Amino acid sequence: MGDTKDNEVIDEAVGEKKIQKLEFRGGVFAATIPLVFFIIWAITLSVAQLVTEEALVLGMVIGVAIGLFFCKSKWADYAQSLISGMAQPVGVVAVIAWFWAGMFATLLSAGGLVDGLIWFGFQTGLEGGAFVGVTFLLSALFATAVGTGYGTVATFGILMYPAGVILGADPVILLAAILSGAVFGDNLAPVSDTTIVSATTQEADVPGVVKSRFKYSITAAIPALILFVIFGGGGSMGETQVIADLQQEVSADGLLLLVPFALVLFLALSGHHLLTSLTWGIVAAVVVMGIGGTPLTEVIHIYQNDAGDAVIEGALMDGIGGYFNMAILILFILAAAHLMEVAGTMETIKNFFLGIINNVVKRAELTMFGIVAFLNVFITINTAAEIAAAPFVRKLGKEMNIHPYRRANFLDTVTSSLGYIFPWSGGVLLAWATIQGAADEYDLPVVSPTEVFPFVFQGWGLLIVMFIAALTGWGLRYNGKNGEEVKPKDYKPEA
Repeated sequence: MGDTKDNEVIDEAVGEKKIQKLEFRGGVFAATIPLVFFIIWAITLSVAQLVTEEALVLGMVIGVAIGLFFCKSKWADYAQSLISGMAQPVGVVAVIAWFWAGMFATLLSAGGLVDGLIWFGFQTGLEGGAFVGVTFLLSALFATAVGTGYGTVATFGILMYPAGVILGADPVILLAAILSGAVFGDNLAPVSDTTIVSATTQEADVPGVVKSRFKYSITAAIPALILFVIFGGGGSMGETQVIADLQQEVSADGLLLLVPFALVLFLALSGHHLLTSLTWGIVAAVVVMGIGGTPLTEVIHIYQNDAGDAVIEGALMDGIGGYFNMAILILFILAAAHLMEVAGTMETIKNFFLGIINNVVKRAELTMFGIVAFLNVFITINTAAEIAAAPFVRKLGKEMNIHPYRRANFLDTVTSSLGYIFPWSGGVLLAWATIQGAADEYDLPVVSPTEVFPFVFQGWGLLIVMFIAALTGWGLRYNGKNGEEVKPKDYKPEA
């Protein structure tokens, strides 16, 4: 998801805390009512094609309100638990990442990069499925560099979605390619908070974790790329006259905005913080736009309208304003997920699975896979779901002496995948919200969250790869006496 290198933030997010326990009428699973209501609400609206950002926020608010009436504890404690959930650092990191990535992407779009990409497609014949394949590769590279899948979705939704649809890409497969790139980077980036959380909660080092999980990521990515190229060209390039007119309108000038884009990649890959990299990218984009003759009012414009009201417009404002509703939604989802922790729901789930493992490694790994997947159904922000699942994975893995790298990989790969697959997940909802603005500007179709669900090939591929790994023991390593990785054939359990 978002990026952070601040271990203090992560430690605070995953560390032990004394929390006010809540009791619910109906038992510990009644604490899931707010999130279950939201999921049903989101799916219903999506199927009925009535979903809006405001409606999703309303659904979460109603769900939280319903949960209040099932709370046996003091309502003041329920309210305080909600506030504590919203205050988790993971939510703040996500929101800030969206705002910065949104400003950067909107600047690039306002400067003409989308037109430049369309021009490039016309000139080179990079259209349809080929464009979708390149989009997947670029979004994967960008997400790996900057460490934020959500930021990648925001950036590529604004830039590559309109360009690709105009160039004949299937809108659904194109959006799935963007989401798949986000999955790849969120899972593999050393600076991604999902990577850092998975490593630190399993008592592992980040470089070792990244190195150990590369084989899983690339095994899923190769067939995903092939599928995107094969199925990505099902879109329509529109009427011949419209395309001819567009070819006359677009030019290569906007490709100059690739310079700040490359700068962000370079800084992120060099180890700079996400906000540092994006800030320099924003500055560089403004400079390039100025050199190219773009008026400053396209960047930011503050004035009074005819009614005497103050108005703030421009790419920077659009980049931030496009994510206000999503920011509110994410905070409410985190709050609702926190209720499951303070109610003891998580503890009950952990104890249940411990009872069915019966000291069998394969069962332990399949159980880790299942727990992480199950929690991602209800906690739709991937890092928050990962934080919730981490104690279960650590407990089960330590019982069987499974190496921390292996435990971290089950935790992160499943979380990173499902965070961009479920129609109600944060990554998919963010993508849907992002492409609406781009689609309105270019009069393009908007893909609904339910449409893209089956085609996030990198996400589904990673899930299949990790399930097979758990089933067959591929990549299984035990924890040696000095913390080293030990292959099963060399492992000798202590008597």
